Amino acid sequence: MNKLIEQIERGKPLFEKISRNIYLRAIRDGFIAGMPVILFSSIFILIAYVPNAWGFKWSADIETFLMTPYHYSMGILGLFVAGTTAKALTDSMNRSLPSTNQINFISTMLAAIVGFLLMAANPAEGGGFLTGFMGTKGLLTAFIAAFITVNVYKVCVKNNVTSRMPEEVPPNISQVFKDLIPFTVSVILLYAIELLVHNALGVNVAESIGKLLAPLFQAADGYVGITIIFGAFAFFWFVGIHGPSIVEPAIAAITYANAEANLQLLQAGEHADKILTSGTQMFIVTMGGTGATLVVPFMFMWLTKSKRNKAIGRASVVPTFFGVNEPILFGAPLVLNPIFFIPFILTPIVNVWIFKFFIETLGMNSFTANLPWVTPAPLGLILGTNFQVLSFILAVVLIAVDVVIYYPFLKVYDEQMLEEERTGKSSDELKEKVAVNFNTAKADAILEKAGATEAKEITEQTNVLVLCAGGGTSGLLANALTKAAKEYGAPVTAAAGSYGGHREILPQYQLVILAPQVASNYEDLKVETDKLGIKLAKTEGAQYIKLTRDGQGALAFVKQQLED
Repeated sequence: MNKLIEQIERGKPLFEKISRNIYLRAIRDGFIAGMPVILFSSIFILIAYVPNAWGFKWSADIETFLMTPYHYSMGILGLFVAGTTAKALTDSMNRSLPSTNQINFISTMLAAIVGFLLMAANPAEGGGFLTGFMGTKGLLTAFIAAFITVNVYKVCVKNNVTSRMPEEVPPNISQVFKDLIPFTVSVILLYAIELLVHNALGVNVAESIGKLLAPLFQAADGYVGITIIFGAFAFFWFVGIHGPSIVEPAIAAITYANAEANLQLLQAGEHADKILTSGTQMFIVTMGGTGATLVVPFMFMWLTKSKRNKAIGRASVVPTFFGVNEPILFGAPLVLNPIFFIPFILTPIVNVWIFKFFIETLGMNSFTANLPWVTPAPLGLILGTNFQVLSFILAVVLIAVDVVIYYPFLKVYDEQMLEEERTGKSSDELKEKVAVNFNTAKADAILEKAGATEAKEITEQTNVLVLCAGGGTSGLLANALTKAAKEYGAPVTAAAGSYGGHREILPQYQLVILAPQVASNYEDLKVETDKLGIKLAKTEGAQYIKLTRDGQGALAFVKQQLED
C-alpha cells in the first residue's frame, strides 16, 4: 500500500497543474458567482413540491405563481454564467498582462452574454426569446461564449488592436472605443459559429451540443461513469489536491442540467431518474466532506480506545457535520495514511452505487433542488429529494454502510495509536509525509519562531482574509483569529472567503492566508497580492488545523507574516 501511495504522490505536480488551469478555474469561479441564483431558485422548488410528500398538491395557478421566480432565475442561468465565467477568465488573463494594459472585464461579460444569446436563444414568434436553452441546458454554450470572447479580447489588447482616441477624450469614453473592436470581433465570431451550425444541422449551437453530448451524459449516469467521477474526488484529495477543483468543472454542466431535468420529470408526474446531480455530489458522495467522512469523527469519538483518537473525534465532529472535514482529514490524519486509503476511496463510490439502486430499482426520485453545501448531509438528502419516505431510509442505510466500511480500518489505526501511547514511542513518518505534501514544515517553523507571546505586539490595524474553496474551511481560522484578537486586545480583524470570489475585496486586507484546499493557487494569487502590496501566506494540512485551535499561535503567525 505504501508503494502504491508513493507512486500516486509522484503525479501530484501534474494534478496541481491541472487544478490551476485557468479555464477549469473560470468555470468553477463562474458557478460560485452564480450560486445565489441557484440557491434562490431552489427555495421555490421546495415550497412548490415538498408538500407532495404528504399527498398535498398546489393548484395549477399557485404552482405557476411559485415557479415563476424559478424560471426567471434558474431558467436563465446560462445567461448569467456566460458573464460570470467571462469575468473570472478575464481576471486570470489580466494577471499576465501589464497593469497599464488590462482587459475590461465588464466589456467581456457583455460580449459573452450577447454571444451566448445568439447561440442559445431562438427568437419566439411575436418577439422575445425562447428560453429552453438559456438555463442549465445552455451551460456548455455559455462556457464556449466566455472562452472565445476573452481570448479575442486578449489578442486585441496584447497587440493594441483598438480604436485610439485623442488624449483630450475622457478615460471612460475612451475605454468604450477601446473595447469596440474586440467586442465586435468576438460577437461576430460567435454569431458566425451559430450560423454555420444552424445551416448544417438545423438547430442552434446550444441544442446541437446537447444532442452531440447526450451519449456522454448517459454514460456519466452509469455505474462506470459515477465510479470514475466520484472516485476521482476522493483520490485527488487523498494525495493533497482539492479534488473538486479538477473534477467539478468537468461535470458542472451535467449536474445542474440533470437537476433541472429531474424537476421537469417530477412536474410531469414521471420518475426523476437522473443520478448525476449537485445534490448527489454534496449529500451522497461527499456527505461530511470528501471521503464521505460524516461518520468518522463519531467513530473516533465513540469506538476508539486511544485518547488521542477520541480527542480528534471530539474536535472534528461539529465542523464535519456541516461538510468541513479538514480537522479529521489532517488531525487523524486520513489523507496520505495508507490505513485509510481503501475506505476513503471506496466509501463515496459505494454510497453513489446505493443511491443509484434506490433510484433505478426502488423507484425513488432523484435530486430536484440545489441546496447550500453546508447543509448537513442527511438533511440535504431528504430536502433535496422532497421528503420522500425512501430518502429517510436511504439516509439511515448510507450511515450504516459507511460505518461498516470504515470500522475495520479504524480498529487497525486505533491499535497502532494505542501501541504508541503504551510505549511512549511515536512514529513521525506519517506526519513528515503529510508535512511534505501539504507544505506544513515551513509554516510550523514560522510558528515556533514567532512564539505565542508575540501576539500582543501587533500594534497596527490588520485585516486578514482567509480563503478556501467554498468559505467553510476558511471560517475555522478566521473565527479563531477573531476570537483571539478580542481576547488579547490585538487590532486584528479576520474574514473568511472563497477563492475566486476574492478579487474585488482584496484591497481591504493586509494579509491573505490560503487554506489547504486552495494552496496550489499560491503562485497565481501572489501575482495579485504583490501588485497590491498585500502579504500572502499558505498554511496547510495539519499545521492549518493547529492554527485553528490555537488563537494565540494564529495571531503570532499573522505577526510573523507581516514582518517577513
